[in-house]
This record gives sequence, C-alpha cells and structure tokens, in this order.
Amino acid sequence: MKNSVEKWLKDHGEEFLRRVGIQEGFVVLDFGCGSGNYTIPAAKIVGSNGKVYALDKEAKGFWPSEGLGKLIIRARSRDLRNIVVMKTSGELEIGLEDESIDVVLLYDVLHQYYFPTERDRRKVLQEVYRVLKPSGFISFYPGDPLVSSDHSQLENLKREITNAGFRLQRENVENVIHEDVIQRGNVWEFVKKE
Repeated sequence: MKNSVEKWLKDHGEEFLRRVGIQEGFVVLDFGCGSGNYTIPAAKIVGSNGKVYALDKEAKGFWPSEGLGKLIIRARSRDLRNIVVMKTSGELEIGLEDESIDVVLLYDVLHQYYFPTERDRRKVLQEVYRVLKPSGFISFYPGDPLVSSDHSQLENLKREITNAGFRLQRENVENVIHEDVIQRGNVWEFVKKE
C-alpha cells in the first residue's frame, strides 16, 4: 500500500497538481499537510522561485506514516529547500501575511472530524481568504465526507466556502490519496469573489 502511494506521487503527483493549477514560482499553503503527500510534488513544481508552507499540528500524526516529522524526512531526502514547515497547536490563525499565497490546498481537512463546529470552519476559511492573493484559489478535496457519501455535509461545506467569499469555479474527478489509499475523488476549485 505504501509503495503504491509513493509510486503514484513519483509518477503522477506533479501532473495532478499541475492540473489543479499550481505553477512554477507560486507560493502554496498546504493546510493540514500531514506527511506531505501533496507538499512534496507542489515543492517540485514551484521550484526555487516558489515556496510551499506546510502547516499541520501533528508531529507524528494519527496514522503511523503521517505527520510533520515524516514530511521533514521526505523533504530532506529529496533536497527540497523551498518547504517551510509550520507546526500549529491548533489555533485557527494562519501565521502568514495578507494576500501572500497563490493556492491553498485543503485536502481532507476542512470537515467535521477536524473542525466540528461551523464557527471553527468559518474562522479557517476567513484566514484562508485573508492569506490568498486576489487571483488566488483553494483546491479542495472533501475527504471523509466524500468517502462516506455524507451528501448533507458535502453540501454544507460547499455553502460554507461560498459564504466565506469564494465561488466554485470547477470540479474535477481525480485520483487522490485518502488515508494512504489511492482512490477517485472530487477536487473542487474555489476562487476569491471580486
């Protein structure tokens, strides 16, 4: 299982994130990055003129192969120097400047398991809105609510993101990594409303 994830990342991770819209020179925030399944390919794409902020609160993570510790090892083994690890203690503020980010990756993190109240999710989305450049966007994979076919929660998440000042621009079905398993999933792109 682990080898298939590593193989997918090596063979398809960059291609997937290029389709999402990440480009060389971008500044990306991987919010809830875990062990860096998306941080690593994003860092390769943005190159030395870009940067990836990898934010998470878990040093080790819930699953044995997750967490910032694993991300740091993976980044060092690939000599990626454009990743900035940001460990949070769970506060809802993002320690970045206003309008400094091109793309925020919200993959399997903005749902009831991690943020049980709408108020907490609204605060996260306000912070995401604040740090995104006017031309920036969110790449959003719902994760658990999608896997469990919780249609009510999926509709609530779309509404909450829209109410936070974003507009759904497109939706693609892609191969994604969910809890170290490669599967098909909806990836939504939300842009800042003008």
